[in-house]
Amino acid sequence: MPGLLLDGTRVTAFIDIAGVSLVYKGAGGGVLALQDTTLAVQRGEFAAVVGPSGCGKSSLMKLVTGLIPPDKGQIDVDGARVAGPLKIAGMAFQNPNLLPWRTVIDNVLLPLEIVEPHRSRFRSNRKAYVEQAEQLLATVGLKGFGQRYPWELSGGMQQRVSLCRALIHQPALLMLDEPFGALDAFTREELWCVLRDLWQKIGFTVILVTHDLREAAFLADTIHVMSARPGRVVMSKRVDLPRPRDLDIGFTPQFVEIVHELRSKIGEVRQQS
Repeated sequence: MPGLLLDGTRVTAFIDIAGVSLVYKGAGGGVLALQDTTLAVQRGEFAAVVGPSGCGKSSLMKLVTGLIPPDKGQIDVDGARVAGPLKIAGMAFQNPNLLPWRTVIDNVLLPLEIVEPHRSRFRSNRKAYVEQAEQLLATVGLKGFGQRYPWELSGGMQQRVSLCRALIHQPALLMLDEPFGALDAFTREELWCVLRDLWQKIGFTVILVTHDLREAAFLADTIHVMSARPGRVVMSKRVDLPRPRDLDIGFTPQFVEIVHELRSKIGEVRQQS
């Protein structure tokens, strides 16, 4: 299905969310989480989704990755209808969710033990997979930490391991749900740069769900603002900041203007709820 770019051009989107609605059913009646949500993300694009709490940002992530089905509308990824969990997606969350009894390297390798075709050849190819994991760890500044355990690492280091685990099977799509929200400001900005460098080096498509408007403006090509529940996209903002970006860009008038515009829009939709 074709997606709609900001200039009105119709193109085939890598991720195409068309008129999606989602109801969480419960004993006390259903909760309409998303209503007629439409969103397009191009291959290799870094997209961010922001909005007030409870607007359905995380629900959108679950729908795109096929963890839950929509009640209305359709979602296509890489030209195919999403009908179940996506093998081409990697995911990382606010909590790194590392297994404490496994070493760092074994935590990173976990998806290869689960996702085909890697699962079938994991034992025979383990040496090559370990080398791949070590290279990925080195890329995020964790060279030599493969045999450590999660409890020996700081929160920021654990989140780096989580990113490596999400990318080890070389997914075409990386879905991030508030991955840096629990970290202190300095560590969070450091990991913005780690994610920026990984994305620029590998070239995967990203959807980042975040409450941090500065984070969205620093990392994304396009920022999609959602309304209060039931969530729908009410604004798509193209971030016309030059790349590669360094942290100093956050002090420029253009950056501050983007953040201010996003904050104003979210304030507006909160008042409408």
